[in-house]
Amino acid sequence: MTAVNVVPNIGATTLVIVTSADDALTYSARPQSLMLSFLGLHVLGRDSAAYSGSIIDVFGRIEISEEAVRSTLSRMVHRGLLTRHRRGRRVYFGLTEHAEQVLEDGERRIWDTGAVNRDWDGTWTLVAFSLPDTRRSDRHDLRSQLIWAGFGLLQNGLWIAPGAQDVTAIVDELGLNDNVTAFTAQQSKPTESADLVRKAFDLDAIAARYRAFLTRWDSPDPLPSAPDDLARQLVLHTDWLQLVRQDPHLPADLLDADWPAIRAETLFRHLAHHYHATTADLAERTIDQIEL
Repeated sequence: MTAVNVVPNIGATTLVIVTSADDALTYSARPQSLMLSFLGLHVLGRDSAAYSGSIIDVFGRIEISEEAVRSTLSRMVHRGLLTRHRRGRRVYFGLTEHAEQVLEDGERRIWDTGAVNRDWDGTWTLVAFSLPDTRRSDRHDLRSQLIWAGFGLLQNGLWIAPGAQDVTAIVDELGLNDNVTAFTAQQSKPTESADLVRKAFDLDAIAARYRAFLTRWDSPDPLPSAPDDLARQLVLHTDWLQLVRQDPHLPADLLDADWPAIRAETLFRHLAHHYHATTADLAERTIDQIEL
């Protein structure tokens, strides 16, 4: 049996993960999500740059070709995410300030925000907008940014997210200050908060993604085709970050008691700490880095 998960990458690239019966892994030719995970795990916070050959070595463990790695690195340099540093015949890649911000946001999503909102104060942020067909591109960009920020479509032109959300940066970036209305509120009878969640968010799809994560990782031997824990660690963090980036961080009080995100988050944290311990020496030996 083969399952296919399609998850959004940073930017326009899509990462496709295919898990087959023998757990062979197939990734798209543009694995930027994996590269961001690698950089977050092994470069962020070190004030260093990693040797391209070392990156190729690590990615080869999950069957990503050298050509794909080099292409991804070049695109990330072009997009202002990475800098090149030459030492003799070797080329090393370090983080730009923008890349550090992206990776730090990922760290917050993983360790601070988490998969479930346990501190919800009962408020909702609502965003309403109206754009003509002549601004279809702006409308698409705004919708995409709202989804990325955890909003769901309650009804035509009205988006909602739990808690107080600051959408100023989104609106400013798109130049839509005159077209967007944002406010916070609480529901009142006859509306129930649980009804808002069911109407605005596809709970079945969200739960299915977490169940797929549990199917892959809740095993005595997860990813048996991976050669070592360095490979498993990279795929684990990529899988989880894609999940929490798609998750609207819904209030726990409004979800079923057996909501799969809760068990998935516990499993991720256990495995992440385990792989951090088991890969420390291997990563040190495998990844050549220079101080910047």
